[in-house]
Amino acid sequence: MKKRAMMLLALAAAMGMTFGTAAFAEEAKTETKTITVDGEELTVEVTDIGKQGTFTYWSAFTGDSQTWDQWRVDAFNEAYKDLGVQVEVQFVPDGAGVSNGKLLSAIAGGTAPDLVIIDDRVSAYQYAAEGCFTPLDDTLKDIGLNVDDFFAGMKDVMYYDDTCYLIPQDSNVIMLFYNPDIAKECGLDPENPPKTLDELNAWSEAMTVQADDGSYTRMGIIPWLDSGEDAFTIPYVFGVDPYDAETGKLNLTSDEMVGYMDWVSDYAEKYDAERINTFTSGMGGMFSPDHPFMTGKVGMTLTGNWFTNALKIYAPDVNYKVCAVPVPDYGRANCTAYGCNVFGIPAGTDNADLAALFIKFCMQGVINEDNFATWRSIPVIDSEFDNVSLTKNGDEIYALEREIANNPECGIPALCSVSSELSQEFQSLREQVIYNTDTDIPAALQTLQDKMQATMDAKQ
Repeated sequence: MKKRAMMLLALAAAMGMTFGTAAFAEEAKTETKTITVDGEELTVEVTDIGKQGTFTYWSAFTGDSQTWDQWRVDAFNEAYKDLGVQVEVQFVPDGAGVSNGKLLSAIAGGTAPDLVIIDDRVSAYQYAAEGCFTPLDDTLKDIGLNVDDFFAGMKDVMYYDDTCYLIPQDSNVIMLFYNPDIAKECGLDPENPPKTLDELNAWSEAMTVQADDGSYTRMGIIPWLDSGEDAFTIPYVFGVDPYDAETGKLNLTSDEMVGYMDWVSDYAEKYDAERINTFTSGMGGMFSPDHPFMTGKVGMTLTGNWFTNALKIYAPDVNYKVCAVPVPDYGRANCTAYGCNVFGIPAGTDNADLAALFIKFCMQGVINEDNFATWRSIPVIDSEFDNVSLTKNGDEIYALEREIANNPECGIPALCSVSSELSQEFQSLREQVIYNTDTDIPAALQTLQDKMQATMDAKQ
């Protein structure tokens, strides 16, 4: 028997749970309704499933995102109060209890919430693979949420073993941010940004400035900065498929992966990784006025749409443009690896249907308006773009995001039963390559693949 199945049986025994969806008292009916929340009038869709009750919800969000999440909880409660459905939210640190094990303990102890939103899709997927979430196919069908409306690549995170366990709330698009003033200064055409990896390398070289002692005063791009630090985001755009779900096998030794690692290694060797490390020492993170792009220390960076808000807050005078990530000739042009927060309904709940109503409610563009307008995050259903003010107002960056997001090659890479550990191991290997450019890359990738495949097989 698979270990996952054994875990499910153990959870069932501990909580007296059953799998499946309770029959609804009547067919679900969806209607529009006008509500007022914090003095704002909204027209929203509500779905009546003929069932009343209160369900619990753990949110991973903090700061401004927590404020926004509380707002949509209030909106849901206002919209559904006449139907007798309400949600009680608790803001739980460390990814709604995923990172610190609180959620797993709650599931095993029968005290889990009815719904969670998790800001780490990789760990959430591993939880799904281990049987921690309720299958959603029947529930979503019953409330009228059609999974086929989602971008096709979103199904990478939604499904495990042909069963839907997770629903993405929104998504992000990774792009190349570049400073057109620096480009012009270096004799580059800011209206014709790099599209290929060779062009990106040429732009980076043109933008890089060294002092007489060899230290850097400005660099073009640092491949492992910002989203370049993610495990598989840029490799995926470079054409890598780290995991084949059909065969259940890892694929870390492909020519595309070797090509990506060679690019990182060649850059580290050409510009001297230790000098780069000295150059970046003390620089600020993404939400800091000392981020190197904000201070003009780098002319380009690979990151997501959220960086537009960081620039607005911390460096409003910095001129910037965006374009699709440049790729090698074997890469996925005009593509992104989706990044998303995901909803999951923990195993054992009796309120899966009510919790699913909140998920459906949160898919609406009107509910996401503040989120999207602030961060330029995107809906996971293309038609909802038309309900967002950025689209209505003709925002050029948002239009580009929509174009990229609709590329059928977009997806979420390396999601498997060892996703979290695999990401950490790969990041460690890449760091080794950066600081030891003599590393035998194909051999090192093969060693990692063999190790992680054995770990994955042991979970079966």
